[in-house]
Amino acid sequence: MKSEIIELQNRAISELVAKSKYMDELTFRAPTGSGKTFMMAKFMDEILETNEDVIFLVSTLSKGGLAKQNHEKFLEYLQKGFVKNINPYLVNSDINGEERLFIPTGYNVYSLPRDLYKAGGRLMQGSMESFLQELTSYFDFSGTDVSIGLNKKVYLIRDESHQATHNLDTLASTYFSKVFNFSATPKLQKRQEIDVKITDEEAENIGLIKKVVPGSAFDSFEDAIKLFKEKKDIYNKFLNVHPCMIVQISNKDKAEDEWNTTIKPVLDKNQDLKWMLIVDKLKDCDTNDVYKKKKVPLFKWKEYAKNNQDTTDIIIFKLAISEGWDIPRACMLYQIRDTDSKQLDEQVMGRVRRNPRLTDFENLSKDAQTLATTSWIWGVMPQPDKTVFEVNLIDKKIVKEGLKIKTTRLKSLKNRKEFNIEKFMDNIQDKIVYQDIFTLYKKFRNSSNMVKELSEEYSNTVKRWFKFNESIDKIRKNCDDFYCDYKQSMIINSDTEGKPIMETLPNISYYVDTVEKLDINNWVWLKRDETEEFAFDSEAEKKWATILMQLCSENIDNNFNDRVVMKFSDIMNFNRYLWGKNYTNNSNIKFEYYMNGNHFSYPDFVLKDSYGRIHIFEVKSVNKSKNVDVDEEEYKNKIIQLKECYKQASILTDQIFYLPIMSGNDWNIIQFKKGNEKTLRKVQFVEDIKIKDENSIKIDSHSIVESLNKELAAHIDIEKMAKVF
Repeated sequence: MKSEIIELQNRAISELVAKSKYMDELTFRAPTGSGKTFMMAKFMDEILETNEDVIFLVSTLSKGGLAKQNHEKFLEYLQKGFVKNINPYLVNSDINGEERLFIPTGYNVYSLPRDLYKAGGRLMQGSMESFLQELTSYFDFSGTDVSIGLNKKVYLIRDESHQATHNLDTLASTYFSKVFNFSATPKLQKRQEIDVKITDEEAENIGLIKKVVPGSAFDSFEDAIKLFKEKKDIYNKFLNVHPCMIVQISNKDKAEDEWNTTIKPVLDKNQDLKWMLIVDKLKDCDTNDVYKKKKVPLFKWKEYAKNNQDTTDIIIFKLAISEGWDIPRACMLYQIRDTDSKQLDEQVMGRVRRNPRLTDFENLSKDAQTLATTSWIWGVMPQPDKTVFEVNLIDKKIVKEGLKIKTTRLKSLKNRKEFNIEKFMDNIQDKIVYQDIFTLYKKFRNSSNMVKELSEEYSNTVKRWFKFNESIDKIRKNCDDFYCDYKQSMIINSDTEGKPIMETLPNISYYVDTVEKLDINNWVWLKRDETEEFAFDSEAEKKWATILMQLCSENIDNNFNDRVVMKFSDIMNFNRYLWGKNYTNNSNIKFEYYMNGNHFSYPDFVLKDSYGRIHIFEVKSVNKSKNVDVDEEEYKNKIIQLKECYKQASILTDQIFYLPIMSGNDWNIIQFKKGNEKTLRKVQFVEDIKIKDENSIKIDSHSIVESLNKELAAHIDIEKMAKVF
């Protein structure tokens, strides 16, 4: 192990020991994968070296087998000689002749699982308090010097301290002399601070944990799988480690749909990959690994998957993966589930940030070290050195009912009725001499997933494989022609019954602080600290937000009959539009387009005007930026494809799409309405959005009063309100 890693860990341990001498409670923060359990063991060992009267109670505050994992680690450290003073015991639910748990007192480190001290657990029915009394009490009966109890000091270590443990906390003031909080994501109370910490940057710089390469917001699961396949062979070759990708899906109703529509179809196309699905119910767990199905008990699947040589490529989890499961060979995370917890996000990201060659890292080549300390993450990103703000919808009901948006996707070429790969290949003449296999394979590797899928469908013999890849340029052109013709390829996202799925902004999202700030008090978002300052990714975004903010602040029309009135707060604020930034975290407001592969556009802003029309904005800029290195040709091509995408989407969804392009201090605003393209200046855009067209939604006074009667009777005088109309 590198000396820098040992020095960093020893520094943290020394600080913990020093501060524990005069602090009754302290908090230690270290990123997941940095050796937190090892540092905990060394910390306890050093205190026990000089104080035999201390007993440690290590409460694991997460579900699953974290207590057992900690206990096994403590035993391993003892066996290897890393520690010498700890004597660990795993508290379990075994019954010793009576209906209450028995905990022996001959140990000095007790690992306590969460499930034993939750409400109604056996440990909380007297056993825990009796055990603590025996450890801490000392009685002298009438001078006979008869002692009952061990007169020990109990130090509580709250592992994964971001989780709440109210039942155990009630015992703290009576039995625990000191409390030490250990977590990668500590949840601080008022006036509480992190006393000792290892930052992500420190750990990354010395190879203790992996750095994160963010996956593009435009990447699909197919794109992630493609990258995994590219890295898989390299990982095996340079690290002698079989890598894996972790996929996290939602925990409740969405999980089945995510599995069936997003994950399983892609895995079915990649039969060379082994996968396993781990969910809370054993009967719902699954794998395509024949060996595991026949030879390995299901409850051991996770244990097998931890090994660096296990051949499982893709592991699909629900929330259960967030804590207590170490798998250093995991190098990629694809997160689909909606999240409402920064702590959970940090915990699950930690699963793919462990160094798989930590113990002999210094012996690796430079390229191998880079590979061992790199991870790829889609769907969520760590921001250890940047300020991340959480935003919440200011009124969930209003937004979810008022800002309903149709989204689009591209259908598969295989579902194109007029295309048949067999007929297509029949029209291509066989060559007498084919190119060499290396050239053809390189072409194949650089092709899109759709082309590879067609290859699997067609190439059932060596000869057909050569013919297919010799013709791959023609096939690729056919794919490009199909996908880029959005009239053929684009469809509305619909449910199983064919009804359009109406997306809206998520309840909670996040953004990273930047220098481009603006005070906004009239949009859908509310910061947790309730301040009105929001930050944007670019100057162009901030300036466009200024335009929308001013537009939505104007008193345009006071005629209720011409406005979309849906709820009480709309009545009270009838000239306030619904608008907001489409933060990509948790957002489903996205539109699929094609540019050398399938990508997603997450528009920057969405708006519902006073007549019920939906406006969607993707802000661009042609101004040079000192901070952003942009491939101008690629940027230009992206705008071209977005124009075609939005043009067709405006026809299918009946929504109005815009590409506001900032040039200097001016704007060229490309508008798409029902497939018609128009370029507007800023003044024209503002005037256009104020005008009611023939397709604006109308609600008569009877409809409004009927709605108010149902929903607002407790808030306003209906008869009085009706007179307004």
